[in-house]
Amino acid sequence: MERDTLVGQRLVALFVLGWVVFGYPVMALFDGQTDARWPVLALYLFGVWIALIAALYRVMRKAH
Repeated sequence: MERDTLVGQRLVALFVLGWVVFGYPVMALFDGQTDARWPVLALYLFGVWIALIAALYRVMRKAH
C-alpha cells in the first residue's frame, strides 16, 4: 500500500512540475534565438517534454 502512495505522490509531483515548466513565466525566459538561429523556445519545449516523458517512464517502471 505504501508503494502505491509513493508512486501516486511522484506522479502528482511530475504533473505539478510539468505545469510549472510549461507555464508562461518560465517559458518567457526562453524566448529568443541562439547563435545558430535555432529558436531557444522550441529547444526548451522539446527538451523538457522529453525529460518529463523519461521521468514518467522511470516512475512507472519502478511501480511494477
